[in-house]
Amino acid sequence: MSSGKKMWSAALLATAVLAVTAACGSGGSGGSGESADGKIKLRFSYWGSDARQKMTEEAIKKFEAKNPTIDVEGEFSDFASYYETLSTKVAGNDAPDVITLEIRGLREYADRGTLADLASSVNTADFDAKVLSTGAIDGKQFAIPTGVNAFSLIVNPALVEQSGQKLPDDSKWTWDDFVQFAGKITAGSKGKITGTQLSWNPAYLQIYAAQKGEPFYNGNKLGMSPQTIKDWWGIMQNLIKTKGAPEAAKSSEIGATSIDQSLLGTNTGAMGMWWSNQLGAAAKASGQNLELLRMPKLEGAPTGGMFLQPAMFYTASSKSEHAAEAAKFIDFMVNDPEAGAIILSDRGLPASSKVLAAVKDKLPETDKKTLDFLDKVKGELAEPPAAPPKGASAMEDILTRYSEEVMFGRMTPDDAAQKFITEANASIAG
Repeated sequence: MSSGKKMWSAALLATAVLAVTAACGSGGSGGSGESADGKIKLRFSYWGSDARQKMTEEAIKKFEAKNPTIDVEGEFSDFASYYETLSTKVAGNDAPDVITLEIRGLREYADRGTLADLASSVNTADFDAKVLSTGAIDGKQFAIPTGVNAFSLIVNPALVEQSGQKLPDDSKWTWDDFVQFAGKITAGSKGKITGTQLSWNPAYLQIYAAQKGEPFYNGNKLGMSPQTIKDWWGIMQNLIKTKGAPEAAKSSEIGATSIDQSLLGTNTGAMGMWWSNQLGAAAKASGQNLELLRMPKLEGAPTGGMFLQPAMFYTASSKSEHAAEAAKFIDFMVNDPEAGAIILSDRGLPASSKVLAAVKDKLPETDKKTLDFLDKVKGELAEPPAAPPKGASAMEDILTRYSEEVMFGRMTPDDAAQKFITEANASIAG
C-alpha cells in the first residue's frame, strides 16, 4: 500500500478514536460576547475524563496564544449530564458557540435550527469526502467530523491461552462459534475468567441486522424485523446458558460501568465489544496486550455488517454572536498540527490527513494497532452512516431496557420485541 493510501486510510478509518468524547461550547445570547479586557469570548463545553480536561485546556491556551483577541472558556462536564445540560442551554437561548455532537444527536439539533452551515468557514480540503458527508444534512455542512471508528471485538490473548483456548480465525467465525468459544474460556479457567460480557450497544444490533440484510433505520422508523431482534437476544441468552457471559443481574451491573470496570478491563473476562477507539482505554485498564477482532458473522451472510462511524463532530451555534471566531476555533482544533500534537487520539485520530502525518509517530502503540486493524478490514466495512432520525439519542436506553427485561425473564422475547419496536418508533417519529 502506498504511503498516500495509508494516510487516506488513517484519515478515513482511524480518526475517530473516541466516539464518546467531545462537546460543546457556548455562545449565542447567553454569555458570549466580550471579556472585561475587550477580548471576544467564546464558550466551549465538553465532556470526558480529567486527562481530557487537561489536554483541552492546553489546546485552548495554544489557540489563544495564536489568536490574542479571543478568549475561549472551557466548560467541562461528565458525559452522563452533557446532553441534558446542552438541551437546557439551547432551549434557554444560551447555545454554545462551538458544540460537539455525536452522530445520533446531529439531526435533532440541525432540524431545530441550532447549527450553522460551516461549509465555507472551515477548511476540509484534507478530509475524506465520504466521512465529511456524514456531517451534512439537506446539503448543508452543519458538522465537521473529527474521525471514524468501527464497533468490534476486543480480546485478551493471554487470558484466552490461560483458559486452554486459541484465538479464532476472525475472518470465518460465526455467532455459534463465538458462543461456544466464550463458554470454553469460562470452563477452561474453572470460572476464574468469563468468556465475554453482554453488550446492549445499538451498533451491535445494527451489525447483526445488516448480516440479515436489514437496516437499523428505514426513514423515520426501525428497519428491523421482530425476528431479527429476537434472534439477537438469543445469542445473549445462549451466552448466559453456557456461562460464556455472567447471569442477567451481573451483566446488567457490569453493563452500567465504564470500560475500566469491565470484565476485560479488570482481567476477569477475555473479550468484549466496544468501539475500536476504546482499545487504548481497555489496554490501559487491564495493563495487558489486547487485540482487535472482527465481529462474528451469521453463517452464509453476504456481509459482516461492520461499518465506519464518525466518533463525533464539531458544530457551531447558528445564534453565535461570533460566528467567524467559532469557525476559526473549530478549524484550529481539526487542522492545526500543534493542536493535533496535544490532543493526539483523545478525540479520534486526526481527521485531517496532514495533521495525522504530523502526529502519527507520537501516537501510543494501541492507536497504531487500531489504525492497522481498520486498515486491514476497511475493504469489508460499510460506508459511514447518514445521521439517524431525531430521537435516536434515546435508542441505547430503550434497547438496554427491553434487553434486560428479556435476560431477566420478565418479558418474553416476542412481547419485548414488539414493545421495543413500538417505543423506538414513537421516539424517532416524534
